Amino acid sequence: MLPDVSGLDKEFDYVVPARWADLVDPGSIVRVDLHGRRVAAWVIAVDVEPPVGVRLRQVTKVSSVGPPGDIIDLARWTARRWSGRTSAVLRTASPPRHAPSWPPARPARRTATAVDGSADLPDRALAEPGTTAIRVAPTDDPLRWAAAAARLGDALVIAPNVGRARWLAGRLGREGHRVHLQPGAWVGGPSGGVVVGTRSAVFAPTGPLRAVVVLDEHDEALQEERNPTWHARDVAIERARRAGAPCALVSPAPSLAGLAAADRVLAVPRTDERAGWPAVDLVDRRSDEPGRTGLFSDRVAELLRTAEHPVAVLNRKGRAAMLACASCGELVRTEDGAHLMVEREGRLVAPATGETRPLICAVCTGTSLKRLRLGVTRAAEELTALIGRPVAELSSDRPEIRPGSVVLGTEAALHADIEADVVVFLDIDQELLAPRYRAAEQAMTLLVRAARLVGGRRHGTRLVVQTRTPDHRVLQAALAADPGRLVDEERALRAGLGFPPAGAIAEVGGAGAAEFLAPLGGRGELVVLGPRADGRYLVRAADPAALGDALADLPRPKERVRVAVDPPRA
Repeated sequence: MLPDVSGLDKEFDYVVPARWADLVDPGSIVRVDLHGRRVAAWVIAVDVEPPVGVRLRQVTKVSSVGPPGDIIDLARWTARRWSGRTSAVLRTASPPRHAPSWPPARPARRTATAVDGSADLPDRALAEPGTTAIRVAPTDDPLRWAAAAARLGDALVIAPNVGRARWLAGRLGREGHRVHLQPGAWVGGPSGGVVVGTRSAVFAPTGPLRAVVVLDEHDEALQEERNPTWHARDVAIERARRAGAPCALVSPAPSLAGLAAADRVLAVPRTDERAGWPAVDLVDRRSDEPGRTGLFSDRVAELLRTAEHPVAVLNRKGRAAMLACASCGELVRTEDGAHLMVEREGRLVAPATGETRPLICAVCTGTSLKRLRLGVTRAAEELTALIGRPVAELSSDRPEIRPGSVVLGTEAALHADIEADVVVFLDIDQELLAPRYRAAEQAMTLLVRAARLVGGRRHGTRLVVQTRTPDHRVLQAALAADPGRLVDEERALRAGLGFPPAGAIAEVGGAGAAEFLAPLGGRGELVVLGPRADGRYLVRAADPAALGDALADLPRPKERVRVAVDPPRA
């Protein structure tokens, strides 16, 4: 048994009473007594030899069916690969509500699929075992990939968000397929059909797998934020490999990790890919004097004034992200110069330290301060005054939209269910030049979302980008409607730095991080960098297996440690 107890990852032996022997299988969820309290536990194995001379306690209750044996093995692999506890993975893999038994299996339905050169791309991608990465247009219909998997028999389809999973399940059902939308229909998967869900569905029980499809495999939503930080794409690849089933990774901008894991790479025809992208306009602001020109160029202001359904994106909340003195040009910082200060309610405040003072420059005592980087709230105020049109501010915590308004918000606007014919990125450079190893991929992801929001170029839609780096490889790839242009240069950069997929990394933080990592000091195959100012370390290894094995063998200190393997924002 593996108890469902936080911080405990140890297995124990118990006796199953004879009256429940037929109800207990590997994966069953039971109740047991442990250290004076009754806790839930998963049955990991049955018919095992107990330790000699030990009197075993009995299971006190059989609560529910649980993850089948193959999923338990997959959970163990996941926990080691991402340096976490198996129990944490099994919680994700368990039913949301207790179920006393499995429903009866139904006969599997399978439709023969042509796989010659004239076959549709989804059928070709799923024609043989192995992993295939497919680059599609942003407007590509995901239903065709799910339907192709369903035609092969029992299948698993992973979507990046709940809305898309529900939409796919509904469409597949109307086409006559038996569909189990996770997590609500968790127990129905083994009865046969298509299992559809978000990242957690990668652990859902199914019938004998014939195909696995991961949609938008580049999307960060497919990675678990809590430890262990597993990625549904990689778990899906491993699950398909164990089942001998084909796995299709579908994306308008395939990640380097996905491409590295693929046995084959396919793409839609170039004409179809170009048609799925809107026209892209780059507004070069290099001739504008920094700090003395507004956030909105004349061209963008006119476009936002006249477009029917414009959306402007600025990935900064609040009223200002950075201030400077108009007299001496110095940034407004704390007295020791270590931290930036922002304006709040008529005073300067340092968010990092809490230091506060009047609106005065600490260098020259000037009182005229200028905003170098507007946040969404202040930008909305200025845009309203500039174009004489109502502006609706939208972010993840302020989702209000007034009809007929210009929508201005963070990247949350790209996820909103709104109509748009133009999307304007007001400051893409902060994404392109962010100090993260995946900055280019993440910036391309934003452009893909914007392209999907406005639709293809046949509709006369536009994607407008203000930038001081118009020659950046991401922008040139978007201009050509060809994200594949990024791959070779990004791969070379990662290889030079030893970052995934050329290597493996983990971010380690918490009060016990230094003690936890101390034994790695003498291991030449691992590199430990840090600590940073926030106390976090970066551990780098040649491959995920070496990293997982090294971290798994380290004793845990008493103080808290958080390990994030493959952190997307490192």
